[in-house]
Amino acid sequence: MSTSRGYRRRAALGLALTALVTVTGCSALGGSDSSSSGGGLEKPKIKITAMPTIDMAPFHLAVKNGYFKEQGLDVEIVDVPNGQISLQKLIAGEVDIAYGSYTPFFLAKSKGAADIKFVADASSAAPKSTVIVAMPNSQVKSVKDLAGKKIAITGENTICDTLTKSVMKDNMVESSGVKWVSLPFPQIAAALQRGDVDAGFLTEPFITGAAKQVGAVPVVDTATGATADFPTAGYASQAKFTDGNPKTVAAFQKAMQKATKEAADRSKIEPLMVEFAKIDQDTAALTTLLTFQSALDARRLQRVPDLLKDQGTITARIDVNTMIAPQASIS
Repeated sequence: MSTSRGYRRRAALGLALTALVTVTGCSALGGSDSSSSGGGLEKPKIKITAMPTIDMAPFHLAVKNGYFKEQGLDVEIVDVPNGQISLQKLIAGEVDIAYGSYTPFFLAKSKGAADIKFVADASSAAPKSTVIVAMPNSQVKSVKDLAGKKIAITGENTICDTLTKSVMKDNMVESSGVKWVSLPFPQIAAALQRGDVDAGFLTEPFITGAAKQVGAVPVVDTATGATADFPTAGYASQAKFTDGNPKTVAAFQKAMQKATKEAADRSKIEPLMVEFAKIDQDTAALTTLLTFQSALDARRLQRVPDLLKDQGTITARIDVNTMIAPQASIS
């Protein structure tokens, strides 16, 4: 009997030591220091806004492949129609992290509406991925024809009108007389066909979708001139969240970095476009992808507020370095 009890004690001690080595080993190797239940994170359950754009493909990849759960995060998705609404939900405290185009975030910072901290990048405009389109029989045939026209965008003071104004200025076309019409991306093609607007700003997959659905044609590629390879969208929070939840933010960043790296494989992105952008497989196959990114580069991102100041959207220069949350690194 004593021999049996001794054996059980040694077995239990061995299991305990194995568990200890396993736990400490993960931390030492730079892996997740949290389990799927959120151990070690200040806030394991977080809410994040989302829109039906290609920019969010790595995010959805991270959700589907369990990369957030690997980091101990339980993510709740809150759907929004545009960047302005996304920002509003962030400021109201309805979400912890907001996805959106960069313009609203910098505008909020400039007005003192929120102490914005960027936690991850999302995308940059690749050639033919952010385009102004029109119907073949429209009066709008080139960028020169946009002056004074009705142009559909998801919302004012978003990346849509920022890029449109920039490309108009590059071509010496006055944008002050433009009538901006706010519509969600999926509704712009139908508005063009009805004649409710003269032109529309679209990103993929809606550029390809509008061509197939209503025969819309490109008028001008906005990822040119001053806005070539321009940072378009990212993920932001408020400073009180990033300061109070550094492990949670790092967990989000690590999951996004892993998914963004994997998003270089187009075959993993196309099914997500079908599922989340509600397009068919043929359209997904023809779609021009944006440039996916995750780690934030202050010098590159500085282009956005500098352009906004040049356009008069914000009045004072913003130093992007003051708006970037600490960046987690993964091996």
